[in-house]
Amino acid sequence: MRESISEQNDADMMLNLIGQGEKSDQEGSRVIRVLLADDHALVREGTRRLIEAESDLEVVAEAASGEEAIEAVRRLRPDIAIMDIAMPGIGGIEATRAIKTDCAETAILVLSAYDDEPYLVALLEAGAAGFLLKNVNGHELVEAIRAVARGESVLEPALSEKLLRRLSTHAGPSNRPVTPVRPADVLSEREFDVLRLAARGLPNKEIARRLNLSIRTVHSHLANTFMKMHVGSRTEAVLLALRQGMISLQDTYDDQ
Repeated sequence: MRESISEQNDADMMLNLIGQGEKSDQEGSRVIRVLLADDHALVREGTRRLIEAESDLEVVAEAASGEEAIEAVRRLRPDIAIMDIAMPGIGGIEATRAIKTDCAETAILVLSAYDDEPYLVALLEAGAAGFLLKNVNGHELVEAIRAVARGESVLEPALSEKLLRRLSTHAGPSNRPVTPVRPADVLSEREFDVLRLAARGLPNKEIARRLNLSIRTVHSHLANTFMKMHVGSRTEAVLLALRQGMISLQDTYDDQ
């Protein structure tokens, strides 16, 4: 009887370890550090409570203006900054541009009541990783934060295609810092393979399946790619790759 109980405990422990391993592959084991930037204290308070209810998320600072957001990012280097567009002083677009200039590794997730295309184009041009309307539910926001941390895109597919097409052919000068080395010269063949599939909007799990890799390995390749390209998100990496001719618009369509 004792052996039976012991065997059952061992089996339960093994199942738990397997489950934890699967979750780790999908979400990573580290805590995602988040900055909240919104001029409404009530919005910040509600968002903070929502985020801090999750064991893998942590709010490291709040900002009520673009200037406060820029200073907080410079000081704390969060993984993700959740940014509103309309704030006193420097707005979300200019704050995003300044943050990406000083701290390229911080990804900007825009949470706003505005969804006009000119705003979205300006935000992506400034370096935003993704966009959500403020009418999203709590679960969608939490999953979006995790997705950006995994190197995945947070844009509706139809909107993403439309904006990437427009941005990739945009003739105006960019205010983003110029990458000193052409990324195509420093990416490994496997990193380039992952980037091509990422450009199609595929989640990490599907990229891993197609390349016969683990999800953790795909995440690692994306992280290395972002570092080499001096960006903080998939959206930025794909846009830069399009502009530098590393990939074409045709590469953003999935043929499977």
